[in-house]
Amino acid sequence: MVLAELNIRHTRHHVPTRRVALSDTFIPTSGPAYGPALLAAVVSEFAAELDDERRDLVPRLLRDARQGLRTPRIALRYRIQTDTHGLDRSRHRIIGSTVNSLDGIGVPAIVLELDLHGRAVPQILGAVLAASSLPESARDIALNAIESAWLTPQIPAGFVVRRLIEGAPDLREFIAPGIAPPKDWAGVPADRRWAMEVLGLTPNEPLVRREVQLRFRRLVRVAHPDHGAGSSGAAERLAELSDARRVLLTVCDLLDLDDLESESAPSAPTG
Repeated sequence: MVLAELNIRHTRHHVPTRRVALSDTFIPTSGPAYGPALLAAVVSEFAAELDDERRDLVPRLLRDARQGLRTPRIALRYRIQTDTHGLDRSRHRIIGSTVNSLDGIGVPAIVLELDLHGRAVPQILGAVLAASSLPESARDIALNAIESAWLTPQIPAGFVVRRLIEGAPDLREFIAPGIAPPKDWAGVPADRRWAMEVLGLTPNEPLVRREVQLRFRRLVRVAHPDHGAGSSGAAERLAELSDARRVLLTVCDLLDLDDLESESAPSAPTG
């Protein structure tokens, strides 16, 4: 069961522009107040990664957020906007789930999932933006939690913490609690899925180095102005293709290494 959820949209690592927006959020401030706890956890997790220049700008951002942040605007050298087209997604949430105890039995737990594949600045901006978009009374509760986390970064107690290094798998549009997610991309890390979609690969296709290279070269020819494509946006598209190829070739190398280790492992004795 989803108890709180924050979906932050932001530019990818290779894109020179810096943009951030929110998509669907679920930030409850009543009862156990899982919403403020989630925002505080996000800020605590990423606060140390900000450089000194951006750190100096955060107090003013929090003061502005008390009045509600209008968009578009510039904050921490990022453009805050409402348009999410073409942006990557980082998903942070608190869920009711089960975890295995030491004897292997599943026990109920409140799980805090933190998506770590994106840059730190848009995560903090997304948390502040989510708080500022709440009604005034709820906004104060959420911003108080964020300010406390900013001054003394620490993950709130009482949660089982899961840190998702490669992003949240099966990351699609927001799905309401109680509705099963589609299975096509289940278990595929966010960056890997993005790269496969850029090169036109489906979730069921095996990742093979030769096929990745062929797809990349074919799409580069289509996108390159020397082959008749328009010059507007060509540089960004070529950078996107190159980054997708790099991600998938790294995955291919890891898969090849796993196969090699599997083949070289000693066989179990028989009889």
